[in-house]
Amino acid sequence: MWSYLLGAGLLLALGGVLVALRRQLTLVTVTGESMRPAYTPGDRVLVRRARVGQLRLGQVVVVEEPGRGGAWRSPPPRGRAGRRQWMIKRVVALPGDTRPDGCLPAAAGRLGPQVPPGKFVVLGDNAARSYDSRQLGYFPGDRLLGVVLRRVR
Repeated sequence: MWSYLLGAGLLLALGGVLVALRRQLTLVTVTGESMRPAYTPGDRVLVRRARVGQLRLGQVVVVEEPGRGGAWRSPPPRGRAGRRQWMIKRVVALPGDTRPDGCLPAAAGRLGPQVPPGKFVVLGDNAARSYDSRQLGYFPGDRLLGVVLRRVR
């Protein structure tokens, strides 16, 4: 009897751990050329969900891709990652950092020289094939899925 209860308890605990991990981690498949050579189409990456305040310069992140004309879908993403279109990019400026030269033509002259609170700047490693902050401006923090931890084989 005790062994049955112990086994059931362990199974419930393992299920709880898996649910918690599922909320923090997700897999995303790379589809574009913007991060070549670091990541190529078809690569699968493990992503840890994060907020803007947890980001560091140089990290590779997954952000929601805006719709036509750069408009964001409403409301911001919640829940499963599979329900939105995602982009993989590198963080180059965080809130309070000086706005990088030449990468935010839409924001130039209207806003101060610093990245505003709750926003960040991302660029693809392959500038010739990347749709990023050079065209879209600042990315809102609520459009961040998370930080790429590693490629999954």
